[in-house]
Amino acid sequence: MSDCLFCKILDGQIPSAEVYSDEHVYAFEDINPGAPCHVLVIPRRHIATAHDLGAQDQELVGRLYLAAQQVAEKKGVVESGYRLVMNVGAGAGQSVFHIHLHVIGGRDLSWPPG
Repeated sequence: MSDCLFCKILDGQIPSAEVYSDEHVYAFEDINPGAPCHVLVIPRRHIATAHDLGAQDQELVGRLYLAAQQVAEKKGVVESGYRLVMNVGAGAGQSVFHIHLHVIGGRDLSWPPG
């Protein structure tokens, strides 16, 4: 998608601070972090929202979560704990319409989230 911010990051048109990368998934530092660790994990294929996922995407969703594990290990938040969040739609806080999993940690996280 030519107008998608994350697709532009994947294409190298916009710089990012890479944390993890493989042939299916890319993870990078959030430019507006809500915690000491705030990394976005995205698929290399454009999918607008989690509600747009289909049965054919089961493996890809698993890859997102496995990549998030790698990110948590690399960022050193496994022992202290971390949160995985995927917002779906503008009303839930999704601002970039390319699915992405937030890996958030490095401080105490309250519940329920805001």
